Amino acid sequence: MKKSKAETADTRRRIVDVAAREFRANGIQSTGLADLMSSAGLSHGGFYRHFESKDHLVAEACEAGLTAIIERLEAAAGDRVGKAGFDAIVDAYVSTSHRDDPAEGCPLAGMGSELARADTHTRAAAARGFDGLVEVLAKRSGRRRKEAAHSEAVFALSAMIGALTMARVVEDPDASAAILRDVKQHLNAL
Repeated sequence: MKKSKAETADTRRRIVDVAAREFRANGIQSTGLADLMSSAGLSHGGFYRHFESKDHLVAEACEAGLTAIIERLEAAAGDRVGKAGFDAIVDAYVSTSHRDDPAEGCPLAGMGSELARADTHTRAAAARGFDGLVEVLAKRSGRRRKEAAHSEAVFALSAMIGALTMARVVEDPDASAAILRDVKQHLNAL
């Protein structure tokens, strides 16, 4: 029995959602298509009905993950503008809860080094997501000049991604928490 267009779209969306979580949690190279499709409740054979290649899926999953983190950071800032909104975003991103849940976290921190070596479409999706995150921070930076707000946001986001990445790398829980605390303190002082 053939699926309707709506059912096909729902299945594709489910695959992308599962892939976004799996890639962030385990990395792109460590996530096999068979396991991914199984996690989505589907057979491996159905993958190519929805995607041309794993790279195609990686690009869509990256974009979906970045859209989700942007929405969560916007929600964390809420109606707060200026410094209060900026600090709320920093606090939400540079946190132990974000560190401890890579599957639901930022793809740039979870897959950054792999994204740098990905295909053109995936790198473009990652770059669009980076730009979106920069915009979320810049509009709350409190700087009057757009160029200054953008520059501060690029710096802050780069520090945030680096802090989260290194806090995940470091095995000592106290040292990991110190990385997050120190970077958050410096960013909140901007």
